[in-house]
Amino acid sequence: MAQADTRVIVIDDDADARQTLSSVLQDVGCEVRSAADGLAALGMIGEFDPHCVILDVEMPGLDGLALSRQLREAHGHDIVLIGITGHQLGDSKVDATFQLVDHWFTKPIELDKLVKLIRAM
Repeated sequence: MAQADTRVIVIDDDADARQTLSSVLQDVGCEVRSAADGLAALGMIGEFDPHCVILDVEMPGLDGLALSRQLREAHGHDIVLIGITGHQLGDSKVDATFQLVDHWFTKPIELDKLVKLIRAM
């Protein structure tokens, strides 16, 4: 089980993916907030103080690459960033995002590996 105080923000414009990830993480004991885009997530980060942010690369508005840059600039490596995408490696935006994050997954996400990673935090 993850520590009960492990705080995670899940950001994905796909409502089903966002809900699935949130539910799985809550089931292993995380406190979870979710957002449909990077801009909404930025408003949560200051008040929620997450240990981890799981972010989709391709989102309308503030996408995962721009969000990763802002989070690294503001928080350094104090927040663990996990990038997720349905696109292939080799896409310039995906590759640039994955260089900024601590861990990454391609969709469909292997939930057991994600849970194992979160538990190790």
